[in-house]
Amino acid sequence: MEFQNLLIENKERIQYIIINRESKLNALNRDTLAELHVAFAAAFKDPAVGGIIITGTGAKAFVAGADISEFANLGIDAGTALARKGQIEVFNLIANGNKPVIAAINGFALGGGLELAMACHIRIASETAKMGLPEVTLGLIPGYGGTQRLAQLIGKGKALEMILTADMITAVEAHQYGLVTYVFCPEDLLVKAEELLQKILLRAPLALAAAIHSVNAGFTDGVDGYGIEIAQFGKCFGTKDFKEGVAAFLEKRKAAFKGE
Repeated sequence: MEFQNLLIENKERIQYIIINRESKLNALNRDTLAELHVAFAAAFKDPAVGGIIITGTGAKAFVAGADISEFANLGIDAGTALARKGQIEVFNLIANGNKPVIAAINGFALGGGLELAMACHIRIASETAKMGLPEVTLGLIPGYGGTQRLAQLIGKGKALEMILTADMITAVEAHQYGLVTYVFCPEDLLVKAEELLQKILLRAPLALAAAIHSVNAGFTDGVDGYGIEIAQFGKCFGTKDFKEGVAAFLEKRKAAFKGE
């Protein structure tokens, strides 16, 4: 598929998914969300892709929110359908993906942009980045998982403060709250994202997928996270990667995992 709003770049086993709407501060419109669904679904299925880095073009914005013009004339049913479709096809797809996804937040991550970053497994930020969920200033609330994921990441009280005040926070504050794991100068952001992902990609791919699945289970209502962990732990014993990992450990060499 030829994308109109995304750039896809492959660097060895890392795939970059870059939102390319710089003139609109990389805002998420329907077409961009549809392309993100296609891009991530393809990346998760592609055996040549080990992990993904998502970022935005330009120095100003990762994603500065959703395209509000598309919301203006929606009613209750259409608004509900919009949130459900976006959550299922993009945000939950990323969160539940079988490969690690790092959000490299290079500028404003507001509204749906912060929700997109929060759906990723790891977030790192530029010193110039600012983050927030300003939906209440429009008479709305976050609709792409923001009320749930922000509270999971930084705690209920601080999440409610951010959502109810609609205030933006700096990258340093986001690091203090646990919303991002590292803050770097702008020119180092993607270099450090690659270094982090390359370290992860030295590990067993099936074990990475099992770990993501197990951690997510603990935050899913009605699911026994401990039970999922036990089941995933057991499944790992049936993989060739487990046998390779143990052999490499005993032989004091680096493991050569194949995702089998």
